[in-house]
Amino acid sequence: MRLLKNLIICLIFCFHYGFSQQASTPVKKVVEAIKQKQELTQKSLVKNVTFKNIGPTIMSGRVVDLDVNPNNPNEFYVGYASGGVWYTVNNGSTFEPILDTSNTQNVGDIAVDWKTKTIWVGTGENNSSRSSYAGIGILKSTDKGKTWVNVGLPDSHHIGRILINPNNSDEVVIGVTGHLYSSNNERGIYKTTDGGKTWEQKLFVDDVSGVIDVQHAPNNYNIMFASSWTKDRKAWNFNGSGNNSAIYKSTDAGGTWTKITTQESGFPTGNGVGRIGLAVFNENIIYALHDSQFRRKEDSKKEEKHGLVKEDFKTMTAESFLNLEDKKLNGFLKTNGFQEKYRAENVKQMIRSGNVKPIDLAKYLENANTMLFDTPVIGAEVYKSVDGGKTWKKTHDDYIDGLYYSYGYYFGEIRVDLQNKDAIYIMGVPILKSKDGGKTFVSISKENVHADHQALWINPKKQGHLINGNDGGLNMSYDDGESWEKLNVNSVGQFYAINVDNETPYNVYGGLQDNGVWVGAHNASKNKLWQQEGQYPWQRLMGGDGMHIQIDNRNSNIVYTGYQFGNYFRINRDTKARKYIQPKHELGENPYRFNWQTPILLSPHNQDILYLGGNKLMRSMNQGDDWEAISNDLTNGGKKGNVAYGTLTSISESPFQFGLIYTGSDDGLIHVTKNGGGSWQNISNNLPKNLWVSRVIASKHKKERVYVTLNGYRWDDFSVYAYMSDDYGNTWKKISSNIPLSPVNVIKEDSKNENILYLGTDNSAYVSFNNGLQWEVFSKGLPSVAVHDIVVQSKANDLLLGTHGRSIYKTNIAHFQKMNASKMNQSIVLFDIEDVKYSTRWGSSFRAWSKVNEPSINIKFYTNKAEEKEIKILSENNSELAQIKVKSDKGFNNFDYDLTISEKAQKTLMKENTSVKINKADNGKYYLPKGIYTVQIESDKKAFEVN
Repeated sequence: MRLLKNLIICLIFCFHYGFSQQASTPVKKVVEAIKQKQELTQKSLVKNVTFKNIGPTIMSGRVVDLDVNPNNPNEFYVGYASGGVWYTVNNGSTFEPILDTSNTQNVGDIAVDWKTKTIWVGTGENNSSRSSYAGIGILKSTDKGKTWVNVGLPDSHHIGRILINPNNSDEVVIGVTGHLYSSNNERGIYKTTDGGKTWEQKLFVDDVSGVIDVQHAPNNYNIMFASSWTKDRKAWNFNGSGNNSAIYKSTDAGGTWTKITTQESGFPTGNGVGRIGLAVFNENIIYALHDSQFRRKEDSKKEEKHGLVKEDFKTMTAESFLNLEDKKLNGFLKTNGFQEKYRAENVKQMIRSGNVKPIDLAKYLENANTMLFDTPVIGAEVYKSVDGGKTWKKTHDDYIDGLYYSYGYYFGEIRVDLQNKDAIYIMGVPILKSKDGGKTFVSISKENVHADHQALWINPKKQGHLINGNDGGLNMSYDDGESWEKLNVNSVGQFYAINVDNETPYNVYGGLQDNGVWVGAHNASKNKLWQQEGQYPWQRLMGGDGMHIQIDNRNSNIVYTGYQFGNYFRINRDTKARKYIQPKHELGENPYRFNWQTPILLSPHNQDILYLGGNKLMRSMNQGDDWEAISNDLTNGGKKGNVAYGTLTSISESPFQFGLIYTGSDDGLIHVTKNGGGSWQNISNNLPKNLWVSRVIASKHKKERVYVTLNGYRWDDFSVYAYMSDDYGNTWKKISSNIPLSPVNVIKEDSKNENILYLGTDNSAYVSFNNGLQWEVFSKGLPSVAVHDIVVQSKANDLLLGTHGRSIYKTNIAHFQKMNASKMNQSIVLFDIEDVKYSTRWGSSFRAWSKVNEPSINIKFYTNKAEEKEIKILSENNSELAQIKVKSDKGFNNFDYDLTISEKAQKTLMKENTSVKINKADNGKYYLPKGIYTVQIESDKKAFEVN
């Protein structure tokens, strides 16, 4: 009987939470993976390959928290959701990244003990968006961020809040949100009294309810309030409320907790209670910002209706439809974006023939997203307690419309000015302030402030001084939000996708989370000179959540890009013309399902042909003007939920054959067609099931070859899934080999060397020189950040990484492309050296106070063992001009030679060529004159020219 009962419970749970759920990765494996990556980094053949961040900076990434020195507000720290922690001592004019030496850049909350300068970072973003990445526990630094120690809670994944006792820096209370996509027990309230050496769980609600916010009374650390949050996110659905969302109180510094939002308290209770943010003015006055998921009551006052609405057609008969005025019906069709062919006369004929029914007009407009955005929930509401949380009362009579819409789970922050108990600020799509305790609100969002607000600091000693963190970065105000300065100087953009064109210099394009699509030259200068010149070197192409970009290789002014859920455009950058090109389903068919990151692809065989993936593969033969579906549904058919699911995520067409196309879906299916969509074959049966296909890539070196990466992030499965097939996907070979646990986002082939692969995970980028048998991790200049996209610019031989948190990185890979198995075993391989332009200004400065002009050339070499190398610079007559000793690691090495020579070498050169005169420079050094020179390391030589 008990067995049957347990089975029934299991079936109910599986039905509600998804029957085919993958197993989340055990914390033990996560901890092991961190250690494995550290060891791999030390041994990596490419650990000396330097990446340069090329920006951009003017559009930023999501800020999650701020911590400001109360005695010197010019000094503060800012935490970015996936961009690390940055530090400023000059009021935000410049920042220094301080989390780069850690094993993650994913931040949920930060707290600083300003007396001891100790920094605490709760890793894993505290929001629950589709790009909120898991952390690795609690990090602590006692040297201002130079080094970090992981002090526990590695299975927390996401941290809500950190509170340090102002009178005892070893006493810390942590609110743990817990896993995002799976249940776990390491959530709730944790406390340490020994600086993080040991932790005790002081509040556990249940394994799907974590603590999103904790606050203490400003002058009494013993009095604390915490908010629990019950939520369930899946790839196809998000439920952001539940019975166990509530407010708790502690009177012993977090030691014990009592639930205070009971049915008698006046605060909402039950299944519709969503995320709750807290602000504490004193021991008695507390504010709570509640994302109410309870449904709104129907308005008894029926508004006068103007025109037809979607709901009318759900119950309308065919006879009533045919009696509609054509003008009225056409107004509805045009307003709601029906295709031009669907106008009153045509649609009525379709109804007469019985091909469609009136309800089909409503269905035409409905997809998974309408369930999320059209849901009539109460949304944001503010409650106040004046008796220490015993009773609560809503502060306002009307709805706070236009703040949360239906995705309040993404916000939930409220602040109170400690100088005015009636001054509160609530954050959502705008930021609102109230000066009457929440009775009325006004917006303080301005033209240079991003719409989505996540963090706010209010100066407790100077009224009107605010620092705001949002999805677009940082803003500062000194007049209570009437005007704002933008503090975006950090490269912390959250890129979903990047691409490049073939211009000289080539341009880089990128789509950013909530910050649109931008384009800029790859060598654009990263400095503030643009403020004087009036033109930032990167330009925005469009807004929204920026997505994939395709550039016509015949005319780089023609760009295809768009925003979330398949809203794509064809843009002419020259004429500024823009055309909306999203494919439309036929009336009577189910709406197409489009992924948040809908894939698009220009055919390598004909740049007029564009592919776009919904749940079917669409093809346009005329640049997106007209579309046809060239497949049936290439997914498992979707799931009931409020997020589009059962959608295509990746498209690739072989450069060897037109119509040899691969697709991948978010529910784990991979298909191939060899005849342009005439027939399709499922080639994923022998791969792990139900995982997100992050990439499918047709090889540019071998027709039969294809690569696939799968991503388990949306199951909290951090395993590495990478595969290669040499027979069109009939059989697969796993190529993840030695990559430590981390979900895979992208794989790319090198453009010239078929043995080289590049791969990006949620915390690193890797290269393999033997088709995935072994991988080397990049690290120099590159923190442990999510790499979402990789592009190789073939003409420049540049490798570009699009990161979700630290903008775009670049390195040159020409020397990689010349390697093969034989060279990897050689003692020394010296690579080509770029020529350098001679200048008479070497060793001198433009003005007395200017920097000295010092030249250099970069010398790259590979060695198969770590040892000191002797490098010689030789003249055309083979005379030795300079000798340099360099410590080398096994693998790729490089060093900069400053072109200086000794006085003895100067005399030697002047004897070899009596027409050459080499004078001592202003800085007392001699430099190489014009001529051809040779670099020699052991038996290998390479020439370069000073011209």
